[in-house]
Amino acid sequence: MAERVVLNGASESELTEAVATAVRYINAGEVIVVAAEFGYIYLANAFDKDAVRAVHILRGNQTGVAAQVFIKDLNVLSGIAKVSNINADQLLAKFWPGLLSVTVNCQPGLSWDLGDEQRLGKVNVRVPNRKFLNRILESTGPLAAASVSLTGKPVVKDLTKLPIYESDVGAIFDEGVLDAGPASTWLEISENEITVKRVGAISIEELQAVIPSISATNL
Repeated sequence: MAERVVLNGASESELTEAVATAVRYINAGEVIVVAAEFGYIYLANAFDKDAVRAVHILRGNQTGVAAQVFIKDLNVLSGIAKVSNINADQLLAKFWPGLLSVTVNCQPGLSWDLGDEQRLGKVNVRVPNRKFLNRILESTGPLAAASVSLTGKPVVKDLTKLPIYESDVGAIFDEGVLDAGPASTWLEISENEITVKRVGAISIEELQAVIPSISATNL
């Protein structure tokens, strides 16, 4: 069975201990379950190919699907991605941490396989906004992240509805039944254009208030 850590009502010292436990499992190549803003997710070391592969197996993903990557802050982005659009930093500084996901070109030479064997040449990145999750990211490098729901199914807000055996992961960090909420807004950033691929928590109007030229075609 996975180690289960209950976080509701945890003291600061207990929270610190829980973060250390999470980091220990990640560093050991294990997959863990934690809460993001509005759903439980898998987390694994983005540079551990076996751990990332395990996430895809747990979700039932098809070959070629790349995991999302969570990072602790904007400063980490340049280490994993090439972002040459002059407007991107304004947007990311405004909406990170938060429900803004961006697809950008990967830095060449990274020793990772997020599930696409680096064929896409791109990575989808986000800085989340959840206390325990962000505390983990402060003590790790970039982490592969994916909803614990099976592919195509609704997000899991209640751990009693996990679609796996608890023994399939190293540890589960229990924050109770999570509130419902919107998905992230998803942008694709190229050198010359920022395109809205999905509208979620952040509206097009909010984005265009920062960068008026953002394209919202094909939605």
